[in-house]
Amino acid sequence: MTLPAQNLLADEASPYLQQHSGNPVHWRAWSPASLEEAKALDKPILLSVGYAACHWCHVMAHESFENDAVAAVMNRLFVNIKVDREERPDIDQIYMAALSSMGEQGGWPLTMFLTPDGKPFWGGTYFPRESRYGRPGFTQVMEAVDKAWREKRASLNQSADGLTSHVEARLSGTHAKESLDRGTLSDLAGRIDGMIDRDLGGLRGAPKFPNAPFMLTLWLSWLRDGNATHRDDVLVSLEQMLAGGIYDHIGGGLSRYSTDAEWLVPHFEKMLYDNAELIRFCNWAYAASGSDLFRIRIEETVGWLMREMRVDGGAFAASLDADSDGEEGLFYTWSREEVEAVLGDDSSLFFNYFTLSSPHGWEGKPIVHQTRAQQARGVADRERLIPLKARLLAAREERVRPGLDAKTLTDWNGQMIAALAGAGRSLNRPDWIEVAAKAFAHIVAASHDKRLPHSMLGPRKLFPALSSDYAAMANAAISLFEASGDWDYVDQASGFVEQLDRWHADATGTGYYLTASDSTDVPIRIRGDVDEAISSATSQIIEALVRLASVTGDLDLHEKAWQVAEHAAGRAAHQAYGQAGIVNACSLAIEPLKLVIVDRLEDPKLVPVANRCPDPRRVDIITTIGSEANRPLLPGGIFPPTNRPGAWLCTGQVCLPAVTDAEELERLLRRK
Repeated sequence: MTLPAQNLLADEASPYLQQHSGNPVHWRAWSPASLEEAKALDKPILLSVGYAACHWCHVMAHESFENDAVAAVMNRLFVNIKVDREERPDIDQIYMAALSSMGEQGGWPLTMFLTPDGKPFWGGTYFPRESRYGRPGFTQVMEAVDKAWREKRASLNQSADGLTSHVEARLSGTHAKESLDRGTLSDLAGRIDGMIDRDLGGLRGAPKFPNAPFMLTLWLSWLRDGNATHRDDVLVSLEQMLAGGIYDHIGGGLSRYSTDAEWLVPHFEKMLYDNAELIRFCNWAYAASGSDLFRIRIEETVGWLMREMRVDGGAFAASLDADSDGEEGLFYTWSREEVEAVLGDDSSLFFNYFTLSSPHGWEGKPIVHQTRAQQARGVADRERLIPLKARLLAAREERVRPGLDAKTLTDWNGQMIAALAGAGRSLNRPDWIEVAAKAFAHIVAASHDKRLPHSMLGPRKLFPALSSDYAAMANAAISLFEASGDWDYVDQASGFVEQLDRWHADATGTGYYLTASDSTDVPIRIRGDVDEAISSATSQIIEALVRLASVTGDLDLHEKAWQVAEHAAGRAAHQAYGQAGIVNACSLAIEPLKLVIVDRLEDPKLVPVANRCPDPRRVDIITTIGSEANRPLLPGGIFPPTNRPGAWLCTGQVCLPAVTDAEELERLLRRK
């Protein structure tokens, strides 16, 4: 079987794949038919993996994939397959692990060469069209691979078999379970603390990523063990990040990472998941520190989200590109003259609070950022800055906009829904909770036979969902339950866990695979244990099981969460990196917290205390005075007395005596 000798990406739902539909390369999407074609033609596969907001993906596309001569070589020698890593993180993780196993640095675009049956034998990331940057030219690489394929095929097949076995053992293997140990979190937090940049925040060196899994380890260490140094590691990292160019000071929102150690020069793409994590961490930081910086940045980032990232139906787009009009950061950067042209006499006031910098090696216009002193002044004088930033934002809207990847990814949306629901509670913004509920309802409505899609773009839906989709939506449902008190959300979370069990559970029922059992096009069915920019699928599953067990009081579900956590801990112990998410989730399983509050909802005294003291370890259940006992809320299947206000804080199956005073509850939740 062979497919037409032409580019077949025009009908794909992914905006990234559509970006390549005009290339002279005979691209195919990843599919059983594409893999069968490689076998039928007995040609190796050239696999190119990227995403719509990826700057170097665009560079390689312009240099090579749009070039007729390069495309002719690709079409002659290979079956060429394009993958959107956001649509198919399972495929991306397999071949990224293969590249790492070769001793190569990972990144995107990922360029891999596979045998006709999909086994990797060589690869890299970005290749320039002509040799430069110390890298061989792409045509040179392809011709060398073809020569090796023709002359040393037996050796390449042997290497591919060995590499595939290694990747399979690493990503989908099993190990003996390990007992859950409180010390594991403390040990990891101590190691991370040793890598923190005390002056600039984040991990030492460059490039600098927000690294949410590591920051969560430090935050959990502070909450549980009272290690104030770990709390300050996170607060300083956030403060420095939010002053740097990685944060969009005009329009709100965070870029994916900075290329330097000072958080100054970002790759300007904005990802939905990074900004969900930013809202979560700023919410916790505001509660812990009282600093208005964190509240303001939440409000600005939600403003950006509502203005630029909502799509039809109320869910959220995946990302914004780094480039506009072919230049990275052009939309976001400003010359002094441009600022003065917009603000006129008010420009001197703006420059009291903001700095424009063009660091060494940066070729674009200057980047807006703040010194720490300017950031402090900007928070104190925020009202003076709002109209200035609004004028600059209006002027910026006239520029050529960066491309929007408008597809709706279920797992990323679940993370943003949970973040909005939590921040909406803490900052008394019911409108944010309503936005989160609308996005949730839109995704649930796209289900087919109770199965979620992984990705949507308009009417196009990509099934089946991944385990991360069910986990993120279960956690989102529980966050919406906490914000609304609507038990329908708990029932929906239970339904997502049922789908996880049906389609993703392993043979022993002690863990889950990322891909569903009826996915027919994966060479290896992987676990999803490894963190990337956000915590792994496995860690999100453990968190969802623990939280749902806490809400429902289901001891069987709690036992299942414990077993899944133990087996994940056993696998994590054999991995070199990317396991902070599992360590964090296991710490939740060891000591799950539940707060049950009975209060007057028309004039609550205790609920506002819980709302302004968010804790990622805790699930909150709020019921109104006089309500009928219809679900067990305290351990042992007990419903608390509902004739008077009270709050019960429980760890596992043990609850402290009821608290009826708001100040006493605040002291308890803040451990004072």
